[in-house]
Amino acid sequence: MSKNKLLAAAAATAMLLGFGADALAQQGKSAGDIMVRGRMIGVIPQEDSSISTIGGEAKIDNAWVPEVDFSYFITDNIALELIAATTKHNVDAKGTAAGNLDLGSVWLLPPTLTAQYHFMPKSAFSPYVGAGVTYAMFYNAKDGAADSIHYDNAWGFALQAGVDYNIGGNWYLNADVKKIFINTDVKVGALGTSVKADVDIDPWVVGVGVGYKF
Repeated sequence: MSKNKLLAAAAATAMLLGFGADALAQQGKSAGDIMVRGRMIGVIPQEDSSISTIGGEAKIDNAWVPEVDFSYFITDNIALELIAATTKHNVDAKGTAAGNLDLGSVWLLPPTLTAQYHFMPKSAFSPYVGAGVTYAMFYNAKDGAADSIHYDNAWGFALQAGVDYNIGGNWYLNADVKKIFINTDVKVGALGTSVKADVDIDPWVVGVGVGYKF
């Protein structure tokens, strides 16, 4: 092979390698990317409560609902994620002086903003950790056996860990777990009296789903 042909082949090879490296650099997570995920989540309260006057403890059931979240990558590794979902929970008071009481149900909307660090953002398998704040909003409360019931909205904080797995193009599988720390004051009216409860809800939130990166 002539010298000119060798030089041309070397140049073509270098160009192809350059294109390949550039294409690889465009894969994965990068600064400026937006990722939208849809998950099915389980909200599992780990309640701890103190009920004035009549004693006992509050019990809140689990809930499974769809959730959507939006992430913006400030750098290749650092992202902000906003999580939104709403859940309905049945509430009971167990072991009170008046026995077990049905306290109806309540809807909970806790939008949560976390700052995340994504390990190996250019790899197909990219785990992350995060921490942030949440604001718990309670609405559409049903009284159950009580005459009235009121939940105070409250600020809390969240810890998070998860993993994205690239399944091709801009599509990802996702698994995620959060621990959200929420405390609310509850006022229950019954038989002309008012009973107050201090309730730590502190749910685990576990979810799986898919994401798309823009």
